[in-house]
Amino acid sequence: MKTTVEIADPLFAEARREAQRSGATLRELIEAGLRKVLDERQRARTKPFRLRDGSFRGGGAHPGVRIDDGRALLAYARMGLPGEPDTIEAVHAMLDAEEEP
Repeated sequence: MKTTVEIADPLFAEARREAQRSGATLRELIEAGLRKVLDERQRARTKPFRLRDGSFRGGGAHPGVRIDDGRALLAYARMGLPGEPDTIEAVHAMLDAEEEP
C-alpha cells in the first residue's frame, strides 16, 4: 500500500544512510522499524507469565536430613534407586563409612 508520511529531515537522512550501509531499501528499514514498535507494544499489552507460589507450610526438611552437605543431598536424590540406599539412615551410614580411614 502506498502512503505519504512526513519524517523529520535529520531522521530521514539517518535512515537513508543506514539503508545504504546495510544494503536495505528505505522501505524495508521503515517496515522493520514499524514491525518492531508494534510487536513491542503488543507484548506490553499481554499479561506477563507469573509462576504460581509453590511453597508449602511444613516443618522444613525431614529430621536428620543433612541440608548443608552436598554429598548427602546427592545421595538423597539417588535414594531408592537400584544399588543405592533406600532410607535416610542408610544414606548416613554409607556416607559415614566413606569418611572412615
